[in-house]
Amino acid sequence: MTNRSVEVERYLATLDHPMKSGVKRLRAAILDSNADIAECVKWNAPSFRYDGTDRVTFRLHPRGQCQLVFHCGARSRDEFRFDDPSGLLVWRGPDRAVVAFADQAAIAAQQDAVVALVNAWVRT
Repeated sequence: MTNRSVEVERYLATLDHPMKSGVKRLRAAILDSNADIAECVKWNAPSFRYDGTDRVTFRLHPRGQCQLVFHCGARSRDEFRFDDPSGLLVWRGPDRAVVAFADQAAIAAQQDAVVALVNAWVRT
């Protein structure tokens, strides 16, 4: 069974975004890194879920922007703790953080660290 979604495939096929190739590259790296991570479309962008809960979601709007939002699903977790050895996460709340990519080169340069962050985040 694959962890790729037809819904996300369709979304990406019609996506008109200057960082589309980077989004596709990062998506593939995340999904290839862990068969237990699935995907869907949430907030009008590809989203990654683990154990049935959405945990990491692309933010592609306004146009030209590319971020990954790390969140804990629908319920706030005030006592949530997460160690970020990469220093890439910018905290937006006690249980929500963002990694922003300035361009395609940033996605390529940070890919391995971001994939490691996603895998650690979904397990918390």
